[in-house]
Amino acid sequence: MHQESLFNQNSEDNTPLANRVRPTNIDEFVGQQHLLGKDKILREIIMNDQLSSLIFWGPPGVGKTTLAEIIAKQTKSHFITFSAVTSSIRDIRKIMEEAEQNREYGERTVCFIDEIHRFNKAQQDAFLPFVERGSIILIGATTENPSFEINAALLSRCRVFVLNSLSARDIEEVLQRALSHPHGFPELTIDCEEGVIPLIAQFANGDARIALNTLEMAVLNGERDGRNVSLTMATLKQLINTKSLRYDKKGEEHYNIISALHKSMRNSDVDAAIYWCSRMIDGGEDPLYIARRLVRFASEDIGLADTNALQVAVNTFNACQFLGMPECDVHLTECVIYLSLAPKSNAAYAARQEAKRVIKKTGNLPVPLTIRNAPTKLMKELNYGKNYQYAHDTKDKLTTMKTMPSELAGQTFYHPSTQGREPRFQARMDQINEWHRKHD
Repeated sequence: MHQESLFNQNSEDNTPLANRVRPTNIDEFVGQQHLLGKDKILREIIMNDQLSSLIFWGPPGVGKTTLAEIIAKQTKSHFITFSAVTSSIRDIRKIMEEAEQNREYGERTVCFIDEIHRFNKAQQDAFLPFVERGSIILIGATTENPSFEINAALLSRCRVFVLNSLSARDIEEVLQRALSHPHGFPELTIDCEEGVIPLIAQFANGDARIALNTLEMAVLNGERDGRNVSLTMATLKQLINTKSLRYDKKGEEHYNIISALHKSMRNSDVDAAIYWCSRMIDGGEDPLYIARRLVRFASEDIGLADTNALQVAVNTFNACQFLGMPECDVHLTECVIYLSLAPKSNAAYAARQEAKRVIKKTGNLPVPLTIRNAPTKLMKELNYGKNYQYAHDTKDKLTTMKTMPSELAGQTFYHPSTQGREPRFQARMDQINEWHRKHD
């Protein structure tokens, strides 16, 4: 009870610290200097009141909502918000019609939609006519790629600005401002042991909201002497255990990180590959998904340069099925190391792509009669299998029989690299080609 009553005196209606110290103008806003610095585009748009519909795309806790509120205040606009969870199409249209009426009286409405990617297509479409007519200035905030999550018609009428994760230095500035803010902890004197603020900033992982929530929790649980609160490293370490990792298994970050893993292995950067694999594991990714990607990589980027790579990857997949997490994390790491350091060749992948291209161009070419199966009398009468040569009956296990459609005579698909074991396959191909030069 003592902690609760003391803390209530330092809050406004128990609102979270992040809301109490929210910036109210551009100069108080921390981060995003590529957009809001001197002479930068978004600052100029806001300061010159040249506002149009916008989409803010960035990770959580970088100030998307705060920036929308600042814009509404700076441009003297009516500010309304929508929730994808609770707003029906009927609600949207009703408020939009009110905004239309306000526009006729000269009042501009900024309509802020947090997590706009959670609105379905019909909900997004409901805003479109009002955006087109200028009834509202729509500001959408999303952590997901707008290209995939926002209707093309609506997206084409909005300008997209990419907000970056806050740096540790940015987060430290946010925390220091919160400590000195008149609505932060106004009736407390807070003494921070050296290292506390940097540790909170590091833990927040670019998310100001997490940083402020952690600071608020630390103050609530800090060592108290009257109105004096001491924040120590020991107390803080009891409150925080693991840095918050941003990894959405169904969102863009999922694809960004699997792409980073694949490209790190392709580049034979074993340490980067281990790091990206670990990011996926620690972010809660399904180990079988990672293992499947490793199986694909083994053939696409290594192929016959190391014929053991595919076996290692398949064995890893089986181990993940057998053990599951957390035990199979070592198997995934072992496979990533092997694939990263293996010789690389995309010859098998390139062969498949070239064959796809040729098939698309030439269509369904008939199978040569010589190599057609002839299980019935009619087929034999039609010369199916006539003059077939059985390679095992020959000394060199080679024949002069043509097995490629005549339209593609001389076409090649597989071109071995010089990496790893693949020169052996080139040598065998050279041997076969030399035999045909002598016997065909």
